[in-house]
Amino acid sequence: MGDSLFQLPDELLFTTLSQTFPCRDAQIRAVATLLHPHAAPCQNLVIHGTEATGKSAITAALLQALQQDTEKNEPLLRYVIISSIECITARHIYESTIAKVAEALQWQGAATRCDSVSQMLVELSKMLKYPSYPANFRFVLVFDGIDRQREAPITLLPALARLSEIIPRITSVFIVTSPPASFLRTSFVPCIEFPNYTKNEFVTILNTTSLPTAPLPTTTIQETTELWNRFTGAIHDALARAASRTLPSLQHACTSLWPRFTAPILAGTHAPREFSKLMVAARVHFQDESLLDPGIVAIRSYSSSSTTTQAQTKDNTAALPSAPPSQANTPRKAQSTTTTPSKPKSTANLFVSATTTDLSTLLPPTARLLLLASYLASHNPTRHDLVLFSTFHHGRRRRRGGLSVGMGRGGHRGAQSKHRKIARKLLGAHAFVLERMLAIFTAVRGEWDPKWLDKDSSSREMDADIEMAIATLASLRLLVRVGGAGAGGVAGDQMDRGGKWRCNVGWEVVRGLGRSMGVEVEEWLVE
Repeated sequence: MGDSLFQLPDELLFTTLSQTFPCRDAQIRAVATLLHPHAAPCQNLVIHGTEATGKSAITAALLQALQQDTEKNEPLLRYVIISSIECITARHIYESTIAKVAEALQWQGAATRCDSVSQMLVELSKMLKYPSYPANFRFVLVFDGIDRQREAPITLLPALARLSEIIPRITSVFIVTSPPASFLRTSFVPCIEFPNYTKNEFVTILNTTSLPTAPLPTTTIQETTELWNRFTGAIHDALARAASRTLPSLQHACTSLWPRFTAPILAGTHAPREFSKLMVAARVHFQDESLLDPGIVAIRSYSSSSTTTQAQTKDNTAALPSAPPSQANTPRKAQSTTTTPSKPKSTANLFVSATTTDLSTLLPPTARLLLLASYLASHNPTRHDLVLFSTFHHGRRRRRGGLSVGMGRGGHRGAQSKHRKIARKLLGAHAFVLERMLAIFTAVRGEWDPKWLDKDSSSREMDADIEMAIATLASLRLLVRVGGAGAGGVAGDQMDRGGKWRCNVGWEVVRGLGRSMGVEVEEWLVE
């Protein structure tokens, strides 16, 4: 019997690719069958699947292996990959295709300008249709991400699919995410799907590609491998469906969480076989999705912040006995206010919302002080401003405790209020006049920001930073303008001192923002 017309590549090629790309053996064999010159080469091929499923990487590696395999006897396969991400317009993709085909075939004199698919077809015909090639020669054009091509005409995909009808040696491969029905406008096009990885496939890939090469200092390589296998499964269950659905993000999560997960083992408090206790100890890290979205601004760790605050607490405590007599006679409430910023933060306060973290790290100091002042103006009655923020009668500002909730109209504690039963911070924000908020800001910024007192008088009198901070808060919708023109102002004048505003942030955000500056906002609210 003669040789078979159908011949797949060497099995060693599939074994090598399967080891490089685990859990994709079926897709590798299907693509190789439809692209190999001696198998069943097709005119058009659609490879589709969601993000990070190995479509582009496997196609490029397979074509490289097939090209090297066919070069043993005679060159029967050439290919080029045109990435739509690198092409700005449709003309750019035409010229890139011609340039890459000419480079792959070592063709001299290819056109450098191409304005349409028709002109591209003429240039490709000069290089692939008319010259003589071996009988089974195939040239593969891979259009990666062609469904995301910018400024693409509506006829681009059908025109590219018709190239193989005019030039039979061409096979066009379209790598897309989700192909619509009959989007190539041809009778039949084979499609190969790269589905999402299952949990077992995720764990298998992570155990193959990201397994720690060295064991932990206090364990063996077998114990480290078993712990890693259970760790990757827990990572998938905790983060895969909610936040991390791709293989690269899961690999990043495993790499970031592995040192935190094994820290108790290195400290000697847990054994490697106590997986449940290790999970309980690392539960906080599994609930923190910020590890999946790394940023430029680094967040201080709990250990460093708690150590610093404890040291500050000791310094402040030691300095209290040597205080002047005027401060020594100050009530305990005022002294506790001074040392409040030095208290160690509890675990619940460390993991505040992402909004609080962004505001405390991204907003400048002036904008943060204005936001806190606007919150006080929205939640404190106007009649209490003189008692809270004035220093004319008392020599110091009276904060929490300055006004009692139970005080009646006559000033007696026996007359309990029957109307207000809900904390003011839990109620909605009220509108305030901009001039009142600026007065509160002027009264408290010297105490909330001690660095402001060190500035010279000329810089303190300038309002440019304040106006810019108000404009920033308004553009971020943290401060909302209420109504139209203010008293005697012009409609649309943002800096009208008589205009009414409202604070548009909640209590949790304001409390976290205040604590980032060492201010307990709750002590400035009247209950």
